[in-house]
Amino acid sequence: MSAAPSRIFRRIVWPLAVAETIVWAAMYYSFPALLLEWEKDFGWSKTELTGALTISLLVSAASSPIAGRIIDHGHGRILLTGGAFSGAVLLVLLSQVTTLWQFYAVWVLLGLAMAGCLYDACFAILTHTMGDQAKRAITLVTLVAGLAGTVSFPSANALAAAFGWRTALIVFAVAIIAVAVPLFWHSCGRAHTQPHVSTLPVGKKLDAGMRLIRSPLFWCLALCFITMAVNHGVIINHLLPILDTHGVHKETAILAISMIGPMQVAGRLAMMAADRHVSTSFIFMTCTLAAAIASFSLYGSTAVPALLVSFVLFQGAGHGVVSILRPIIIAEYLGRQDFGLVSGVLASIFLVGFAFAPTIGSVIWEWGGYNQVIIFTFVMAIIAFVALVAARLIAKR
Repeated sequence: MSAAPSRIFRRIVWPLAVAETIVWAAMYYSFPALLLEWEKDFGWSKTELTGALTISLLVSAASSPIAGRIIDHGHGRILLTGGAFSGAVLLVLLSQVTTLWQFYAVWVLLGLAMAGCLYDACFAILTHTMGDQAKRAITLVTLVAGLAGTVSFPSANALAAAFGWRTALIVFAVAIIAVAVPLFWHSCGRAHTQPHVSTLPVGKKLDAGMRLIRSPLFWCLALCFITMAVNHGVIINHLLPILDTHGVHKETAILAISMIGPMQVAGRLAMMAADRHVSTSFIFMTCTLAAAIASFSLYGSTAVPALLVSFVLFQGAGHGVVSILRPIIIAEYLGRQDFGLVSGVLASIFLVGFAFAPTIGSVIWEWGGYNQVIIFTFVMAIIAFVALVAARLIAKR
């Protein structure tokens, strides 16, 4: 890498990577990390609790196209910094809730904050400002931020055990304000002042973007993305209860879910090694099959506990690569015109799946138990594979 790109990565990409790790760990992963604590403390059911995250992510999904358009017009610095700061304030408020309606109200507002500072907003900025280096930049960010769950689950549970879950949330909020907010402000400011990085075309009218959104190719990608989101959303939010019903000791369960982050990083490193030899579509298809293998392994881990290792490996690696490849697939299949808008709409569809996933898991659990939940995640992964194959065939034609 030449001196100029190296300097850009040091000033823009690395700070974004650290900031994304903090906001993901504190704002999103705090929910599954503390789910059992809330259930025990408040006495609310899993369905009542996960309903709050569902509504939060639906709000985030609805806001993603607006966030993308804000970035298209050059206001990403304010968006990401404001989203992170607002999220920190809301985590402090969350630490003070005592009733279910307060819990829901805070998570609704957290949905807006997450739309402004999590992956999709960050990736839109990188796609706009990094030109041909965008894929490498996105990969680096996700390599680092893939450890967010590894940071969140052990720290949240350790803090909750020592000081209570309310203090854990306040510590997370302090981390956002002290680390993530300054890094977002610094890196996004640098991104918008780079004279030599390329920017993406922004249409004066939305006609081109809306034509893409109406195309069969778009909806095949949308189906693939939403089913992968449901698969991972159900797993990550219900894994601790699933392992609890399987008789896995709590410390072992926390270790297992914490290792999904390192496996995400391992999957991304493997993708970088294979990137020159196979297509992006082939890698994405492999990821959908990896998710199916993970569900199969989790189902069988009751009889063969060693399969829990296989589950962690395939679930982490598969979804770790998916988070990188989604913006790359969008750009390759649908082009870069109005990228913020188009990727924002697809991000909102992905987030709809992620939003409903916790509640879907709770409903299926109440109906048939966690074995049925695991079978459902397997089916979602298979549908994602079929949808991506269809998208590839349409794109070739």
